[in-house]
Amino acid sequence: MGQDHIRYDILAQDALRGVIRKVLAEVAATGRLPGDHHFFITFLTGATGVRISQHLKSKYPEQMTIVIQHQFWDMKITETHFEIGLSFSDVPEKLVIPFNAIRGFYDPSVNFELEFDVPLADGEELPSGEITAYPVDAASKPDDAAGAKTADGEEKKPGSVVSLDSFRKKQ
Repeated sequence: MGQDHIRYDILAQDALRGVIRKVLAEVAATGRLPGDHHFFITFLTGATGVRISQHLKSKYPEQMTIVIQHQFWDMKITETHFEIGLSFSDVPEKLVIPFNAIRGFYDPSVNFELEFDVPLADGEELPSGEITAYPVDAASKPDDAAGAKTADGEEKKPGSVVSLDSFRKKQ
């Protein structure tokens, strides 16, 4: 087999990042997500151009997953990155995420998923476990959730971390 001088792999990943860019631009224009759509976006926190608070950077030194659903603000999309306001444990944060720092995009409402190869800096390795963060729903503040029970009688645990793997269909 010949050598790929065109680099179809890179062209395909750039095109798929364009899908994310277009979807987020439509959400930014309307200020909300249509229907039941919501997005899990995993990105490398140490990638060039990523801007997050020192608090989030120390909590998620390698990668982070955000959920864009009900509570977000000031979403701005450019050709190279997006900016978004999210709340983490009731603390508002502004994140700047370059599209080339995104490792994964998932919309569980329609089971649409994209995964990307993101080159790491020399000597960097990703941790084996997945690190996840999500915005806090106003209705799920710890005071409101204290003592709440799930349908099967177990006590709800506020602020739990959810792995993306729990939303993927078993093959």
